[in-house]
Amino acid sequence: MKHFVAAGLLCLSFLSSAQTPIQVTVSGNIFNMTSDSVYIAQFYGTHYVNFIGGKLDKKGNFKLSGKLPSKDYYVLRIAKDQHINIILKDKSDIKIYGDGKNITAFHNIVGSDESSAMNEFIVRLQTYNQKKDSATAYLQQFPDQQEAVNQSFSPIYYDFNNYKQKFIADNNNSPALLPVISTVDPNAEFPVYESLVNQLVTGFDGSPAITQLKNNVAQVKQQQDAMNFLAPGKEAPDFSQAKADGTQMKLSDLRGKVVLIDFWASWCGPCRRENPNVVKLYEQYGKDGFTVLSVSLDKDKNAWLAAIEKDKLSWPNHVSDLKFWGNEAAKIYKVTGIPFTVLVDRDGKIINTKLRGPELEQALKTLFGH
Repeated sequence: MKHFVAAGLLCLSFLSSAQTPIQVTVSGNIFNMTSDSVYIAQFYGTHYVNFIGGKLDKKGNFKLSGKLPSKDYYVLRIAKDQHINIILKDKSDIKIYGDGKNITAFHNIVGSDESSAMNEFIVRLQTYNQKKDSATAYLQQFPDQQEAVNQSFSPIYYDFNNYKQKFIADNNNSPALLPVISTVDPNAEFPVYESLVNQLVTGFDGSPAITQLKNNVAQVKQQQDAMNFLAPGKEAPDFSQAKADGTQMKLSDLRGKVVLIDFWASWCGPCRRENPNVVKLYEQYGKDGFTVLSVSLDKDKNAWLAAIEKDKLSWPNHVSDLKFWGNEAAKIYKVTGIPFTVLVDRDGKIINTKLRGPELEQALKTLFGH
């Protein structure tokens, strides 16, 4: 299943499965309308499928009543490309009042607290994504401003993350949790992802959208099992590789420290843009026992060493066998793209993988308490 929440739009796709039809009524008033038609529909990202349609009177009042294929996530479509998300069950009778110029931001739903909560989260997520996209676009134009952008965006990230955690707690087992799924990486945050899906199953089992989520969890779990050797709590596979002076060092040589294994290369743009953040965190937490083991996938030694100097990667743990994508350590860790990171605790156990930017900063803040 694809999850896409942006600009207040909830995109859903469905399985072909046995469904139990439901009877619903959706009524209300929409002012500032540019069209006189409204529909109960489902949105598929690029197109709508309308189920029940009707007209607004001259005052903007409407009433839609009829049968739908099953309980599920629907939208009230008020224009060619504008809608509000609603959760409908058998005998749902809800009223919607809103501004046709921007119903996503300006609306009131009566008779479905779940729909109200879901739309509130979507609006908040839309605002957050706009700020994140703006920061990303700025970095693409000014990559040397990585540290400044991280500092300015971190409060925004933490504020939204705190809001999200409270929303999850306040909507336990509610169908309103569906858009939260789009903020979770199933691979990097599988326990959180699985927990959210389980809550949705508890609260809205029988919905085709939730059935797809259940199937997706099973697929991701299979993939996770295949990569289980890097699961949190597992011992990080040891390896040995040459430093620039030819001496060998092992990951296990750093036992007793919190280690970020950072697979990177001088030719990797995203790696180089992330380096200032890693430098900042090393300077901040190095005295507490944090260090970095940089494993380069370079094949040109001079380019590798020049990048270390230019990016001021001041930690002493730089290794490479100069085999490019054939790097032996990268093979052990099944690295298919860089940057790729593995955070390891003092006992050599994996804390998490793929941590970068604010996520890495938050992990270290949690570990070291400041």
